[in-house]
This record gives sequence, C-alpha cells and structure tokens, in this order.
Amino acid sequence: MSVYLVCMVRVDDPETYKNYTAHSPDVINRYGGRFIVRGGPVEAIEGAPYNDRLVIVEFPSKEVAKAFYKSKDYQKIIGFRHQASESRFLLAEGVGPGVVAPDAQVVKSD
Repeated sequence: MSVYLVCMVRVDDPETYKNYTAHSPDVINRYGGRFIVRGGPVEAIEGAPYNDRLVIVEFPSKEVAKAFYKSKDYQKIIGFRHQASESRFLLAEGVGPGVVAPDAQVVKSD
C-alpha cells in the first residue's frame, strides 16, 4: 500500500535550500517516489494560515520510504535542508479501495 511522506518546511535560506531541491528529485525517483505536492501555494480553509513549504511524496510502501530517507544518497544532501530550514517529516499510510465509515482507526489523541 502506498505511503505518503508529508514534509512541512519553514525555509530560512532559499539559496542554500535550492542545493537540496536540485538533488532530491533524483534520489526520490530511484526509490519509486513521485511528487504529489511540491511547494506550491497552500490555502487554509479552516484553522490558521499555513505559509511554509508543503511537499508530499508518494512511495510504494513504508519500507521503501524509510529506505529512501536512510539511503547514503539522501544523507549526502540532507545537510543542505538542515542548514537552510526547519522541517517536520511525517509518513502517512494511504487507504485502499472500499474504505467505509465509521473509521475504526479513530482514537483519542495523546
């Protein structure tokens, strides 16, 4: 089942961050990932405005997404992102066909 890497990024140094974005697509492609969202406009229709960069990448599985993140190729470029921004990366599992209500996975938040 597909998994989505959801990246919320506050970019502080766009020029340095461009070193990261110049190389990340190649590494993502090698792991079967594809961009769903890549930094375009985000409009909040409920809650506080969101003014940071939002990137969503689809991977074939959670194992593949984690392999991408831990790969030597990705670790070579991650420093550019760390130097230029503050990020939060989340993995969210997709749902298959036939999902019905009520959602059995609804639990109280910690």
